[in-house]
Amino acid sequence: MIDLRSDTVTQPTPAMRAAMAAAPVGDDVYGEDPSVRELEARIARMLGKPAALFVTSGTMGNQLAIRCSTEPGDEVIVGEGAHPVFHESGAAPVLSGVQFAIAGRGGLFTAEDAEREIKPRAYTSPRTSLICVENTHNRAGGRIFPEAEIERIGAVARANGLAFHLDGARLWNTHVASKLPLARLAAPFDTVSICFSKGLGAPVGSALLGTAALVEKARRFRKMWGGGMRQAGILAAAALYALDHHVERLQEDHDKARALGQKLAAVPGLVVDEASIDTNIVNIDVERLAPEAVSAEARARGLLLNPSAPGRLRAVLHLDVRREDIARCAAILAESLEAVRART
Repeated sequence: MIDLRSDTVTQPTPAMRAAMAAAPVGDDVYGEDPSVRELEARIARMLGKPAALFVTSGTMGNQLAIRCSTEPGDEVIVGEGAHPVFHESGAAPVLSGVQFAIAGRGGLFTAEDAEREIKPRAYTSPRTSLICVENTHNRAGGRIFPEAEIERIGAVARANGLAFHLDGARLWNTHVASKLPLARLAAPFDTVSICFSKGLGAPVGSALLGTAALVEKARRFRKMWGGGMRQAGILAAAALYALDHHVERLQEDHDKARALGQKLAAVPGLVVDEASIDTNIVNIDVERLAPEAVSAEARARGLLLNPSAPGRLRAVLHLDVRREDIARCAAILAESLEAVRART
């Protein structure tokens, strides 16, 4: 099987497993795990934030940021298809009592889009308290949010007294593709969540970054929500290894994504916008066919990929996909398309 469902499906490399086995550990709920403390200090330095908290997942990182930046009844501005709306099981309304306002179309949005969604300060309206940006944007196809626009949105947030959060699950990809330092990418934001278990290939874990006071507040909610881990240094060691060995190699995934997009664009019946492939995700539109049917045919032929929207499949390139797999992926999709057409 070639698995293009997500970059979360990667397996720890033998060297990463060895680092995990050798990790010094302690009880992290007591603040005594040296590997976790090392990871938190290192990631805070890398992103230029005062403090960091190791958490179980990107979802937990985002939800902690929302909970620490809002009150029940507030509203959070996000782009269309934002991860907290589509892929976090309705957590924000349940855990934080907030609702969402959608700015712009297609995931990316402008400062003007955000400003239009800010509610008036009236007791009849929800209180807008937070703006979230996703970079890269998953459902948009791994698109990089333009840095100049982020600065403008941040200015809108500050002018209106709003918190500003970065869902940076794949910020590593933005960093490698744009050549911008991680600290610069994180600078406009009050809080940042960043993930180790996607492109970096660690088996578990993300981090939430912000002020020391906010991170301490988040630590309590992490425990409340069942995210307090004990000898978590085994997991932190995988993330530390990934920081040393798997960041710059993300360029290989970007190159593989562009190579796949080029081959798929030549397949009749598939539509791929090659110019929109910024990083490691390829959105594939199937003309007038059910993506679920095409996905099922591909699975039978040895290729896993997920439907991601009506008429659309998503392919995610990662470290366990070899360059020589690309031609086979394109051939399987072409065969799958023909098999579905033949039955319709």
